Amino acid sequence: MAIFVLCAASMIAAALAFVLVPLLRHRRSAADGGLAARQRRALDEALAAGVIDADEHARKRSALASTAGASTAPSRTAFAALLLVALLLPASALLLYRFVGTPQALDPANRVAADGEHGPDMEQAMAALAERLKAQPDDVEGWALLARAYQATGRAQESLDAYRRAHELAKDNSALTVEYAQALAVAAPGHRIDGEARMLLDGVLKADPTNQRALWLAGISDFQGAQYDAAIARWNTLLPLLGAGEVADSVREQIALAQARRDGKEPPETAPAAMPRPEGTAASAAPAAATPDAANAPKLTVQVALDPKLEDRLDPSATLFVFARAASGPPMPLAIQRLKASQLPLTVTLDESNGMLPNLKLSMFPQVVIGARVSKSGNAMPQGGDLQVLSPPIDVHRREPVALTIDQVVP
Repeated sequence: MAIFVLCAASMIAAALAFVLVPLLRHRRSAADGGLAARQRRALDEALAAGVIDADEHARKRSALASTAGASTAPSRTAFAALLLVALLLPASALLLYRFVGTPQALDPANRVAADGEHGPDMEQAMAALAERLKAQPDDVEGWALLARAYQATGRAQESLDAYRRAHELAKDNSALTVEYAQALAVAAPGHRIDGEARMLLDGVLKADPTNQRALWLAGISDFQGAQYDAAIARWNTLLPLLGAGEVADSVREQIALAQARRDGKEPPETAPAAMPRPEGTAASAAPAAATPDAANAPKLTVQVALDPKLEDRLDPSATLFVFARAASGPPMPLAIQRLKASQLPLTVTLDESNGMLPNLKLSMFPQVVIGARVSKSGNAMPQGGDLQVLSPPIDVHRREPVALTIDQVVP
């Protein structure tokens, strides 16, 4: 019952429990010191879980303190995106879909209870926030938070709709504009950054040519369109803004990849599983592992079928999640794919391109558990009647296919 709570919702469950409920009760005129203290704690928890980034955290703390001119987080934090949790995207050119989380976000794995007890509260809080926004449709921060929550639970279209509402209310907010552009890319066929998403990024860069996230994403858009010189130029502009560290090293790898494509050479076979976090941040103390050589990188082939006895219970339009989590370690998935139940039986590959968190990789754990679950609701929260299966612990470097037969019904 709790497996898929841990799978996709665990990254935000605790944060939403602290953030959404206080927001629902928030009154703009409140001056009560106790409320302010609770709001500060809520903001800290949201930052820790990646629901908001460091820039937004600093702005909101400053607003609570009513301190004019309070400083915001350094521009390096803008390099990040909150495509977390639910950016369950396949590998594509330049690995956009692995660039998740802000470089300075704390690791939520240390803050989420493994039993998923906050799951129902989270769903209720999201529903309540959505209801409140009907009465307060001009609440930009509310729409943005709801968009991130939907995104984190795999509800891409609802996330996009909420981002659109937020963007319409705050078109001059560059950070929100970049998040909206990313949401458009998630929903686009092939996850391409073109059309409206590219126009939004170009607008941000016209106003702020050093916006790090926009430079990164616009470079990916150029790469996807085989405009390799343009991609190289954008990333070369980005590099001096980053300083020394793993993030800059990873950008250099992408520049090398673009140069190889431009010159007609075979592109390198390795690339970072996720954009790493800069040195010296709070998250850098979390366990980390060097990107493995391509030949040694975990690559799990999973064959998923449905037990014939459950065929009459299968809704072909339901969502199928196939995932891997550590056999002993953080409960959230190390790799996950979102598919359609109508595709059963099928064979999928789980590798580090399917990761949800840049500092939680398959290569960091010797054994994993492979699971598959058919979700009637289409989101990450398990419900009665969902169909699922879990494997015993297996070696993360296993080369033989893992055969799974979905034969269990969630009570």
